[in-house]
Amino acid sequence: MNTAAVREVIQRALQNEAASAQLKQILETQVASLHPAIRLPEDDAQGVLARFIAAYVEQVPDVLDAAANVAREAGIESRIKPVLKVAEQFFLQPPALMAGHDGLEGLLDEAYLAHRLVEEVNDRYIVHFGQPLIPLDTTVANLIAHQLIGEPFANQLDEAVHHAVDGLLEEEVFSQPSAQAYRQQLHDPKVEAAWKRWPCLSQQLGVGLELNQGQRA
Repeated sequence: MNTAAVREVIQRALQNEAASAQLKQILETQVASLHPAIRLPEDDAQGVLARFIAAYVEQVPDVLDAAANVAREAGIESRIKPVLKVAEQFFLQPPALMAGHDGLEGLLDEAYLAHRLVEEVNDRYIVHFGQPLIPLDTTVANLIAHQLIGEPFANQLDEAVHHAVDGLLEEEVFSQPSAQAYRQQLHDPKVEAAWKRWPCLSQQLGVGLELNQGQRA
């Protein structure tokens, strides 16, 4: 993994944003028209949203490193790493559909691709192990990012994720003896304690999603 290079790309974008305030200008026009399901504090909606986007992007290399470490511990790194490398390449060599998407706003698209890819891997882990590959819950954050990116482009990004995962992560990965041995360690108190350090990303950042009148995320 070359997450150091990903971090460099992100830091350059953050520095450019600090100098140009390009994303801030975009958010000034977007905040009032956001999907009503996205809940933001009224006193600093634009600031919270900008911090959400920056943190959502900055989380990517940490998530990739964490996923790679867990896959290594589970003895299935050789099968998981190619999937994570795809997420890494979204930043280092963005796909053609990303052309024209620059700055921190552009990295939101790339971060969405990476987070959604890890979410897909997590979903498969949950099916086989009853727990995700990594415990950071990005589900709500990804839904918020989807809304910020807007349709139909966000749907195109989802298709790119599905295309990337298909064929890279076969079911047999989870039946390997090393994976089954790792499964027995999942309830180790040390493992459970470590997972508590990874709360829901959107809650960390002060952004929520109201799915309906009686259900809040």
